[in-house]
Amino acid sequence: MSGFSSEERAAPFTLEYRVFLKNEKGQYISPFPVIFVYVFTSYVKNFMVTTPTIVNNEEDIFHMVVEVPRWSNAKMEIATKDPLNPIKQDVKKGKLRYVANLFPYKGYIWNYGAIPQTWEDPGHSDKHTGCCGDNDPIDVCEIGSKVCARGEIIRVKVLGILAMIDEGETDWKVIAINVDDPDAANYNDINDVKRLKPGYLEATVDWFRRYKVPDGKPENEFAFNAEFKDKDFAVDIIKSTHDYWKALVTKKTDGKGISCMNTTVSESPFKCDPDAAKAIVDALPPPCESACTIPTDVDKWFHHQKN
Repeated sequence: MSGFSSEERAAPFTLEYRVFLKNEKGQYISPFPVIFVYVFTSYVKNFMVTTPTIVNNEEDIFHMVVEVPRWSNAKMEIATKDPLNPIKQDVKKGKLRYVANLFPYKGYIWNYGAIPQTWEDPGHSDKHTGCCGDNDPIDVCEIGSKVCARGEIIRVKVLGILAMIDEGETDWKVIAINVDDPDAANYNDINDVKRLKPGYLEATVDWFRRYKVPDGKPENEFAFNAEFKDKDFAVDIIKSTHDYWKALVTKKTDGKGISCMNTTVSESPFKCDPDAAKAIVDALPPPCESACTIPTDVDKWFHHQKN
Protein backbone atom coordinates (compact mmCIF):
# COMPACT_ATOMS: atom_id res chain seq x y z
CA MET A 1 0.00 0.00 0.00
CA SER A 2 1.35 3.45 -0.88
CA GLY A 3 2.69 5.50 2.01
CA PHE A 4 4.08 2.57 3.97
CA SER A 5 7.19 0.48 3.44
CA SER A 6 9.11 -2.20 5.30
CA GLU A 7 12.75 -2.79 6.13
CA GLU A 8 14.29 -6.14 6.96
CA ARG A 9 17.09 -6.60 9.45
CA ALA A 10 19.35 -9.68 9.58
CA ALA A 11 18.65 -12.77 7.47
CA PRO A 12 15.19 -14.34 7.15
CA PHE A 13 14.71 -17.60 9.03
CA THR A 14 17.17 -16.65 11.78
CA LEU A 15 16.60 -15.71 15.40
CA GLU A 16 17.79 -12.17 14.69
CA TYR A 17 15.47 -11.50 11.74
CA ARG A 18 13.13 -8.52 12.05
CA VAL A 19 10.83 -6.57 9.73
CA PHE A 20 10.26 -2.92 10.68
CA LEU A 21 7.58 -0.71 9.15
CA LYS A 22 8.04 2.87 7.96
CA ASN A 23 5.62 5.68 7.17
CA GLU A 24 5.59 7.93 4.11
CA LYS A 25 8.36 10.06 5.67
CA GLY A 26 10.63 7.05 6.04
CA GLN A 27 10.26 7.11 9.84
CA TYR A 28 10.00 3.86 11.76
CA ILE A 29 6.56 3.11 13.13
CA SER A 30 5.04 0.31 15.14
CA PRO A 31 2.45 -1.94 13.47
CA PHE A 32 0.76 -2.47 16.84
CA PRO A 33 -0.25 1.08 17.88
CA VAL A 34 -0.70 2.72 14.47
CA ILE A 35 -2.37 2.62 11.06
CA PHE A 36 -5.83 1.69 12.23
CA VAL A 37 -8.47 2.23 9.56
CA TYR A 38 -12.08 2.46 10.51
CA VAL A 39 -15.52 3.26 9.21
CA PHE A 40 -17.18 3.94 12.54
CA THR A 41 -15.88 7.53 12.49
CA SER A 42 -18.06 8.83 15.33
CA TYR A 43 -16.69 6.04 17.50
CA VAL A 44 -13.02 7.07 17.39
CA LYS A 45 -12.95 10.34 15.48
CA ASN A 46 -11.32 12.21 18.35
CA PHE A 47 -8.85 9.53 19.32
CA MET A 48 -5.35 9.13 17.95
CA VAL A 49 -6.26 9.24 14.30
CA THR A 50 -3.27 8.47 12.12
CA THR A 51 -2.95 8.99 8.40
CA PRO A 52 -4.01 7.78 6.00
CA THR A 53 -7.48 7.40 7.41
CA ILE A 54 -9.99 5.73 5.15
CA VAL A 55 -13.64 6.45 5.73
CA ASN A 56 -16.22 4.40 3.93
CA ASN A 57 -19.74 4.39 5.29
CA GLU A 58 -20.90 1.36 3.33
CA GLU A 59 -18.08 -1.14 3.78
CA ASP A 60 -16.15 -2.09 6.88
CA ILE A 61 -12.55 -1.54 5.83
CA PHE A 62 -9.47 -1.83 8.02
CA HIS A 63 -5.73 -1.97 7.58
CA MET A 64 -4.11 -5.37 7.86
CA VAL A 65 -0.43 -6.02 8.47
CA VAL A 66 0.56 -9.19 6.61
CA GLU A 67 2.70 -11.40 8.82
CA VAL A 68 2.58 -14.66 6.84
CA PRO A 69 2.11 -14.88 3.05
CA ARG A 70 -0.22 -17.63 1.85
CA TRP A 71 1.39 -21.07 1.22
CA SER A 72 4.41 -20.27 3.43
CA ASN A 73 5.29 -22.10 6.67
CA ALA A 74 7.39 -19.76 8.83
CA LYS A 75 5.29 -18.61 11.80
CA MET A 76 5.93 -14.86 11.65
CA GLU A 77 4.18 -12.48 14.03
CA ILE A 78 4.17 -8.94 15.38
CA ALA A 79 6.58 -8.98 18.32
CA THR A 80 4.44 -7.24 20.91
CA LYS A 81 7.18 -7.27 23.56
CA ASP A 82 9.94 -5.81 21.36
CA PRO A 83 10.46 -2.04 20.95
CA LEU A 84 8.57 -0.81 17.86
CA ASN A 85 6.90 -4.25 17.56
CA PRO A 86 8.69 -5.55 14.44
CA ILE A 87 7.60 -8.73 12.70
CA LYS A 88 9.78 -11.68 13.67
CA GLN A 89 9.61 -15.45 13.55
CA ASP A 90 8.07 -17.09 16.59
CA VAL A 91 10.39 -19.18 18.76
CA LYS A 92 9.53 -22.21 20.88
CA LYS A 93 12.14 -23.76 23.17
CA GLY A 94 14.90 -21.89 21.36
CA LYS A 95 13.86 -23.07 17.90
CA LEU A 96 12.21 -21.13 15.11
CA ARG A 97 8.61 -22.19 14.55
CA TYR A 98 7.16 -23.46 11.29
CA VAL A 99 3.65 -24.80 10.73
CA ALA A 100 3.49 -28.26 9.22
CA ASN A 101 2.04 -29.08 5.82
CA LEU A 102 -1.03 -30.77 7.24
CA PHE A 103 -2.39 -32.71 4.28
CA PRO A 104 -3.93 -31.39 2.07
CA TYR A 105 -2.89 -27.88 3.17
CA LYS A 106 0.45 -26.33 2.16
CA GLY A 107 1.47 -24.00 4.99
CA TYR A 108 -0.99 -21.19 5.71
CA ILE A 109 -4.01 -21.28 3.39
CA TRP A 110 -4.65 -17.50 3.43
CA ASN A 111 -2.56 -14.38 3.81
CA TYR A 112 -2.37 -14.20 7.59
CA GLY A 113 -1.85 -11.13 9.72
CA ALA A 114 -3.32 -8.70 12.22
CA ILE A 115 -5.37 -5.52 12.54
CA PRO A 116 -3.35 -2.74 14.22
CA GLN A 117 -4.70 -0.86 17.22
CA THR A 118 -6.45 -3.97 18.53
CA TRP A 119 -5.59 -6.13 21.52
CA GLU A 120 -7.20 -9.25 22.93
CA ASP A 121 -6.90 -8.45 26.64
CA PRO A 122 -5.75 -11.46 28.70
CA GLY A 123 -7.32 -9.85 31.77
CA HIS A 124 -10.80 -9.72 30.24
CA SER A 125 -13.13 -12.70 29.96
CA ASP A 126 -14.92 -12.54 26.63
CA LYS A 127 -18.70 -12.56 27.07
CA HIS A 128 -19.15 -14.84 24.05
CA THR A 129 -16.51 -17.46 24.79
CA GLY A 130 -16.03 -17.24 28.54
CA CYS A 131 -12.26 -17.19 27.98
CA CYS A 132 -9.75 -14.36 28.32
CA GLY A 133 -7.91 -12.87 25.35
CA ASP A 134 -4.62 -14.21 23.96
CA ASN A 135 -2.59 -11.00 24.53
CA ASP A 136 -2.14 -10.25 20.82
CA PRO A 137 -3.68 -8.03 18.15
CA ILE A 138 -6.72 -9.58 16.49
CA ASP A 139 -5.84 -12.04 13.70
CA VAL A 140 -6.98 -11.80 10.07
CA CYS A 141 -7.26 -14.43 7.34
CA GLU A 142 -7.26 -12.62 3.98
CA ILE A 143 -8.89 -14.78 1.31
CA GLY A 144 -8.12 -12.88 -1.91
CA SER A 145 -6.22 -14.21 -4.92
CA LYS A 146 -2.94 -12.31 -4.46
CA VAL A 147 -0.14 -13.82 -2.39
CA CYS A 148 0.93 -10.84 -0.29
CA ALA A 149 4.41 -10.06 0.98
CA ARG A 150 5.57 -10.25 4.58
CA GLY A 151 5.29 -6.77 6.10
CA GLU A 152 2.86 -5.55 3.44
CA ILE A 153 0.04 -3.31 4.64
CA ILE A 154 -3.23 -3.80 2.79
CA ARG A 155 -6.80 -2.57 3.16
CA VAL A 156 -9.26 -5.36 3.80
CA LYS A 157 -13.03 -5.63 3.82
CA VAL A 158 -14.24 -7.53 6.89
CA LEU A 159 -16.65 -10.39 6.10
CA GLY A 160 -17.01 -12.46 9.26
CA ILE A 161 -15.23 -14.02 12.21
CA LEU A 162 -14.44 -17.37 13.84
CA ALA A 163 -14.06 -17.81 17.61
CA MET A 164 -11.15 -20.17 18.22
CA ILE A 165 -10.24 -21.29 21.73
CA ASP A 166 -6.47 -21.80 21.81
CA GLU A 167 -5.26 -23.50 25.00
CA GLY A 168 -8.03 -21.85 26.99
CA GLU A 169 -7.67 -18.38 25.45
CA THR A 170 -9.97 -16.51 23.09
CA ASP A 171 -8.27 -16.15 19.71
CA TRP A 172 -10.60 -14.47 17.20
CA LYS A 173 -9.96 -15.06 13.49
CA VAL A 174 -11.37 -12.35 11.23
CA ILE A 175 -12.21 -13.37 7.66
CA ALA A 176 -11.55 -10.57 5.19
CA ILE A 177 -10.67 -9.82 1.58
CA ASN A 178 -8.22 -7.34 0.10
CA VAL A 179 -10.20 -4.37 -1.24
CA ASP A 180 -7.95 -4.42 -4.33
CA ASP A 181 -8.85 -8.00 -5.16
CA PRO A 182 -10.58 -8.24 -8.56
CA ASP A 183 -13.53 -10.03 -6.93
CA ALA A 184 -13.77 -7.88 -3.78
CA ALA A 185 -17.04 -6.26 -4.87
CA ASN A 186 -18.71 -9.68 -4.81
CA TYR A 187 -17.86 -10.29 -1.14
CA ASN A 188 -19.87 -8.36 1.45
CA ASP A 189 -20.57 -10.88 4.20
CA ILE A 190 -19.61 -14.38 5.33
CA ASN A 191 -22.42 -15.97 3.29
CA ASP A 192 -20.74 -14.71 0.13
CA VAL A 193 -17.65 -16.71 1.06
CA LYS A 194 -19.77 -19.82 1.56
CA ARG A 195 -21.42 -19.29 -1.83
CA LEU A 196 -18.41 -18.27 -3.93
CA LYS A 197 -15.67 -20.31 -2.28
CA PRO A 198 -17.37 -23.58 -1.34
CA GLY A 199 -15.33 -25.59 1.12
CA TYR A 200 -12.99 -22.74 2.04
CA LEU A 201 -14.54 -21.94 5.41
CA GLU A 202 -14.74 -25.63 6.28
CA ALA A 203 -11.04 -25.93 5.40
CA THR A 204 -10.31 -22.90 7.57
CA VAL A 205 -11.92 -24.53 10.61
CA ASP A 206 -10.15 -27.81 9.87
CA TRP A 207 -6.78 -26.06 9.55
CA PHE A 208 -7.14 -24.17 12.81
CA ARG A 209 -8.48 -27.25 14.58
CA ARG A 210 -5.51 -29.45 13.67
CA TYR A 211 -2.49 -27.29 12.86
CA LYS A 212 -0.82 -27.88 16.25
CA VAL A 213 -1.33 -31.65 16.18
CA PRO A 214 2.01 -32.28 14.40
CA ASP A 215 3.69 -30.62 17.40
CA GLY A 216 2.08 -33.13 19.72
CA LYS A 217 -0.67 -30.84 20.98
CA PRO A 218 -4.40 -31.58 21.09
CA GLU A 219 -6.86 -30.19 18.59
CA ASN A 220 -8.08 -26.65 19.14
CA GLU A 221 -11.68 -25.93 20.09
CA PHE A 222 -14.17 -23.27 19.04
CA ALA A 223 -17.05 -21.29 20.44
CA PHE A 224 -20.44 -21.30 18.64
CA ASN A 225 -19.88 -24.90 17.52
CA ALA A 226 -17.24 -23.62 15.05
CA GLU A 227 -19.81 -21.55 13.18
CA PHE A 228 -18.67 -18.30 11.55
CA LYS A 229 -20.32 -15.09 12.70
CA ASP A 230 -21.27 -12.39 10.21
CA LYS A 231 -19.69 -9.05 9.32
CA ASP A 232 -21.57 -6.98 11.89
CA PHE A 233 -20.57 -9.35 14.68
CA ALA A 234 -16.95 -9.22 13.48
CA VAL A 235 -16.87 -5.42 13.45
CA ASP A 236 -18.27 -5.33 17.00
CA ILE A 237 -15.46 -7.62 18.13
CA ILE A 238 -12.88 -5.41 16.39
CA LYS A 239 -14.37 -2.36 18.13
CA SER A 240 -14.10 -4.02 21.53
CA THR A 241 -10.48 -5.08 20.96
CA HIS A 242 -9.75 -1.51 19.85
CA ASP A 243 -11.10 -0.31 23.21
CA TYR A 244 -8.77 -2.70 25.03
CA TRP A 245 -5.88 -1.40 22.92
CA LYS A 246 -6.77 2.20 23.82
CA ALA A 247 -6.61 1.33 27.51
CA LEU A 248 -3.27 -0.39 26.95
CA VAL A 249 -1.56 2.39 25.00
CA THR A 250 -2.74 5.10 27.41
CA LYS A 251 -1.48 3.08 30.38
CA LYS A 252 -4.92 2.50 31.85
CA THR A 253 -4.24 -1.23 31.58
CA ASP A 254 -1.01 -2.98 32.56
CA GLY A 255 0.39 -4.66 29.47
CA LYS A 256 2.71 -6.83 31.59
CA GLY A 257 5.68 -6.77 29.25
CA ILE A 258 4.05 -5.51 26.06
CA SER A 259 6.01 -2.67 24.45
CA CYS A 260 3.74 0.23 23.51
CA MET A 261 6.66 2.37 22.32
CA ASN A 262 5.53 4.33 19.27
CA THR A 263 6.24 7.46 17.26
CA THR A 264 2.68 8.40 16.30
CA VAL A 265 0.14 8.19 19.12
CA SER A 266 0.07 11.71 20.56
CA GLU A 267 -2.00 10.82 23.63
CA SER A 268 0.21 7.91 24.64
CA PRO A 269 2.83 8.20 27.41
CA PHE A 270 4.86 5.69 25.41
CA LYS A 271 5.35 8.04 22.45
CA CYS A 272 9.01 8.53 21.51
CA ASP A 273 11.01 10.69 19.13
CA PRO A 274 11.59 9.31 15.60
CA ASP A 275 15.35 9.61 16.18
CA ALA A 276 15.07 7.37 19.23
CA ALA A 277 13.22 4.80 17.13
CA LYS A 278 15.90 5.01 14.44
CA ALA A 279 18.61 4.40 17.02
CA ILE A 280 16.89 1.18 18.10
CA VAL A 281 16.82 -0.14 14.54
CA ASP A 282 20.34 1.03 13.73
CA ALA A 283 21.67 -0.98 16.67
CA LEU A 284 20.46 -4.22 15.06
CA PRO A 285 22.26 -6.31 12.43
CA PRO A 286 22.07 -4.76 8.94
CA PRO A 287 19.71 -6.03 6.23
CA CYS A 288 20.84 -9.28 4.63
CA GLU A 289 19.99 -10.25 1.06
CA SER A 290 20.41 -13.98 1.57
CA ALA A 291 18.17 -16.09 3.77
CA CYS A 292 19.29 -18.98 5.87
CA THR A 293 18.29 -22.43 4.74
CA ILE A 294 14.85 -23.56 5.87
CA PRO A 295 15.00 -26.96 7.60
CA THR A 296 14.26 -29.76 5.14
CA ASP A 297 11.52 -31.25 7.31
CA VAL A 298 9.42 -28.11 6.74
CA ASP A 299 8.64 -29.45 3.26
CA LYS A 300 7.36 -32.76 4.57
CA TRP A 301 3.66 -33.61 4.62
CA PHE A 302 1.95 -34.54 7.85
CA HIS A 303 -0.96 -36.98 7.59
CA HIS A 304 -3.42 -37.05 10.45
CA GLN A 305 -6.73 -38.78 10.78
CA LYS A 306 -9.48 -36.31 11.58
CA ASN A 307 -11.35 -36.94 14.81
